[in-house]
Parts: sequence; structure tokens; C-alpha cells
Amino acid sequence: MRVVRFYRHGGPEVLRLETAELPSPRPGEVRIKVKALGLNRAEALMRAGTYIEQPTLPSGLGLEAAGIVDELGSGESDIQPGDSVSIIPPISIIRCPTYAEYICVPIERVVKHPPTLSWEEAAAAWMQYLTAYGALIEVADVRPGDYVVITAASSSVGLAAIQIVNVLGAIPIAITRGKTKLQALIDAGAAHVIVSSEENLVHRLREIAGPSGVRVILDPIGGPIFEPLTTAMAKGGVLVEYGGLSRQPKPFRLASVLEKSLTLRGYLVHEITGHMTRLDAAKRFIFHGLKPGAQAKNIQGFQFDDIIDAHRYLESNEQIGKIVVVV
Repeated sequence: MRVVRFYRHGGPEVLRLETAELPSPRPGEVRIKVKALGLNRAEALMRAGTYIEQPTLPSGLGLEAAGIVDELGSGESDIQPGDSVSIIPPISIIRCPTYAEYICVPIERVVKHPPTLSWEEAAAAWMQYLTAYGALIEVADVRPGDYVVITAASSSVGLAAIQIVNVLGAIPIAITRGKTKLQALIDAGAAHVIVSSEENLVHRLREIAGPSGVRVILDPIGGPIFEPLTTAMAKGGVLVEYGGLSRQPKPFRLASVLEKSLTLRGYLVHEITGHMTRLDAAKRFIFHGLKPGAQAKNIQGFQFDDIIDAHRYLESNEQIGKIVVVV
């Protein structure tokens, strides 16, 4: 079988497509013939050596995949060979990398996905929706009528967040750097779109949210945008930071923090995926309250042979939605 590994940190060019032995599932695991895998920013950060988790090299990559159950390890399960399944992202990228033609994963991370979903849709669903669900519902407790700012709104998590905010009866405000993605964000359900390179962020947020202000901000970037965001926040507002992509200083204004009793809350999706009760609640919400396949038009596809190009595209920030690699 073929697998992707990297032997040193660096750009997309460090990824290698290699031949490896077919893995055998251990007790409590299943082996899956991968049909598609989803790309995530965390994987690019790990490849570059800037992620919060550091691998022993050489290392694999990958958090998401969808495919067909090929073989079961010992133990009872309602999962059977031939089932179409997708993977709940594990706590560690290192332990169960998904960039391979066959993978072995713990059976509790395997979900039978609805037959209406394509392989690409199934591989693209879990990380984005679980991340947005945990941040907005478990952490920020978004309520009907709340103004919710979503930065990096054209990302897969951003689009999932727009959908969830609408389901909750709140008002999603999308922020994007340029005009090229404005219409796509409106089509995705954003009530308002702010083009940060052309508009005064504080002025526009105050214009939209009025004197009550913005109660919740979902941000994966950090950096200089912190200052205008916190300036426009409501009293008791919550800024949920789930990425930290910017390497610039993050000025969380003390005056605003004290005056408005603001909360800056770091968040990782592991808070959901590592807690079975929360994970079960998230699954129910996603299956019954949302339609993961609704973002099919916002999936950009690559072939497994083109994994380097897929990573280059991921880092270009040109995509709208999810990048999926077909295996």
C-alpha cells in the first residue's frame, strides 16, 4: 500500500509518497480502505514544525478519512467489513495518521455515515463541524439573537460555524480579507460580511450589532485583529481562539477586558473528541440538526498522487471550504 510520510520539517515539498506494508488491526481496531481524506491546517503546521504536538521523524499525517471497513481486530462491534464509514478525528495526529491507502483506527472513532454522502463529503464533515460545535455551543453557549463574529469565515470551520449559528437562531457576521469570497459567504448563510482589507472593522461591527455589541467571536488567527475585535465586543463577551495562525503580537486590550469583563478562551476540538458524552451530543446535533453534505459545493478535490499540490493549495488561503484528497 502507499502512505505519505515526512522525514524533516518544512514546506509541502517534504512530503513523500512511499510504499509500506499493509497494517493489521489490533484488538479494538478496524482496518479501513481509504477512499478520501480531508486536509486540515493542523497537518500543515505539524509538517512545518510549528504545531503544538511534535512528532518523531519520520512521521505520517492526517486526522480525517472516509472509506470501507476491510478487516476487524478482535472484539465485538456493530461495525462490519464492507461498511461505509468515516473517522472521528483522534486526539493525536501522530498516533493514527490517515494519509494512507489503508489505515487502522480504534473502533470507537469509526462512524457509519449516511449513504447519501459521497466519500468526499464524508471525509470533509467531522473536523469542521465538531470544531465549530464545541466552540459555539459547549464553550460560548451561543443563544438566539446573539451577534457572532466568524473570522477566516471561508475556511471549512468558518462555513460550518455560519451554518450552526443560523440553526441556533443567532446572527453570523463573516469576516474575510478580500472581496473575492464575499458572495460565497453570503450564499453560505452569513447575515453580514465584512471585507477587512477595505472596511473599518470596529465601525462596521458597531453598525451591525448596535449598542449591545458582539457577544461571541470565533477566531483561528489571532494577531493584530484582536484589538478591533475586542473593542467591538459586548459586556461579558467571549472570544474563542482555536488556531493562532498569525505569528504577530496579539494585543488583547486590558482596558476593554476590564471594562467589559471579557473572556479569552483557548479551545481545541479534543475537548469534544476526547470526552465521549460531549462527543455523543455533538454527533446527535450534527446528524439531526445539520446537513454535513450541504457544503458539497465548497469541497476542492485532489488526487492522492498530488498530495504536495494539495498542501500548497491549503497554504495559499485561496480555497473556500474544505480540501479533500481522493485515494
